[in-house]
Amino acid sequence: MYFTDRGIEELENRRGEEEVTYEWLAERLREFVDLNPEFEIPVERLATWLARLDDEDDE
Repeated sequence: MYFTDRGIEELENRRGEEEVTYEWLAERLREFVDLNPEFEIPVERLATWLARLDDEDDE
């Protein structure tokens, strides 16, 4: 188990029943980076990965 799995499990347990939009998620990511600028690159990579998920299916 990776260390990040704990945070992912907490997210799933606390908010797993909720539905969110990508617009909402994008705003939360912007807020997070504003508060934690040292995480700008990992957040950008995650956002890019999420944005391009369907591209892998097309190949």
